[in-house]
Amino acid sequence: MLSNLRTALAARNLRQEDLAIHKLKIPPSVLSGIIHGLRRASAELRRKIAESLEADEHWLFEPVATISKHREDGGPVLNVAPDREAARK
Repeated sequence: MLSNLRTALAARNLRQEDLAIHKLKIPPSVLSGIIHGLRRASAELRRKIAESLEADEHWLFEPVATISKHREDGGPVLNVAPDREAARK
């Protein structure tokens, strides 16, 4: 999940649907898939999203770090959320 992208939307009081339809001219389901890691945005679309939100492209598309339940020894495990698109290949 791209929570920086979600954060940028919330900070601008902008709904995903409004960004997708009115600014990016793409189906809302495409943007949702990108945010949830089910789709990969092209370089051009990443640029358009960053410009529309007036935010740094690299920050917007930074993968989310997650914490797994725990290691066998009881300590936390820090993982970077897998890129689902890359995992399919």
